[in-house]
Amino acid sequence: MSFSTYTNRKGVRAGAAVVASAVAVAVAAWGVATLVEPGSAGAASRQSVSGPNGADTSGGDGAGGPGPGQGIPEGIAHSSESGGNTVNITIDDGPDPRWTPQVLDVLHKYDVRATFCMVGPHAKAHPDLVRKVVAAGHRLCDHTMDHDTTMDKKPVDYQERQILDAKKLIEEAAGNGAKVEYYRAPGGAFTPDSRRIAAANGMRPLGWNVDTKDFQKPGTAAIVDAVKREIGNGPTVLFHDGGGNRAQTVEALDQVLAWLRDQGRPTGFPVRTAPDAP
Repeated sequence: MSFSTYTNRKGVRAGAAVVASAVAVAVAAWGVATLVEPGSAGAASRQSVSGPNGADTSGGDGAGGPGPGQGIPEGIAHSSESGGNTVNITIDDGPDPRWTPQVLDVLHKYDVRATFCMVGPHAKAHPDLVRKVVAAGHRLCDHTMDHDTTMDKKPVDYQERQILDAKKLIEEAAGNGAKVEYYRAPGGAFTPDSRRIAAANGMRPLGWNVDTKDFQKPGTAAIVDAVKREIGNGPTVLFHDGGGNRAQTVEALDQVLAWLRDQGRPTGFPVRTAPDAP
């Protein structure tokens, strides 16, 4: 599937009536995922709904308990491990040979650390960029193999392959024992199973509070305004360094980080081992 076709709105779910014989509505990759999971291998059928900020509202425990043997909660993280008014900058869909270096330069300019949610094959294709991300003190996040926004409609074994194969590629690209510390479902298509798989393998499910919609290329000013308007929702901000031309994102990120500095708001990382704050 082509990342250049990534034009539909990420993280938005169309409502669907839940019936015993519910049929999942198929959509193209990078498209808008429907909300009803018709069942998965080895699991009873369940409703799986992800909110626009990556919050799994499928009926699983939102607080989340620790993953087996890992001490990683299954609940989707949104808050900052530093607490207070700290902001978490997260960067999705890379690494990209054109845009990731520019994003790294902006982050370096403001001495900001971010979380990079990488697509497995992209990491494999650009291990030098993965190593640069790690060397600069940023954290790694698994964003699956194929960025399939219908993950919540797929069997558990498919979800597991998408998550764990990507983790393996990202860590191999990073080298030196670097670990992937988070998992973000494409389009927020979390399920209780995917959260369990991630946590059991040392990755905290990661949502977002501020969707800049930069992937739609609405203009630099619109991206910046989205952050200023929505930052009251919570501290985790979603940007992209992959999936298309990210010139607007690079410029907007520069302006947002300058604004956060002027506001006296530090930046940091999402919670990983602690329960998510209310």
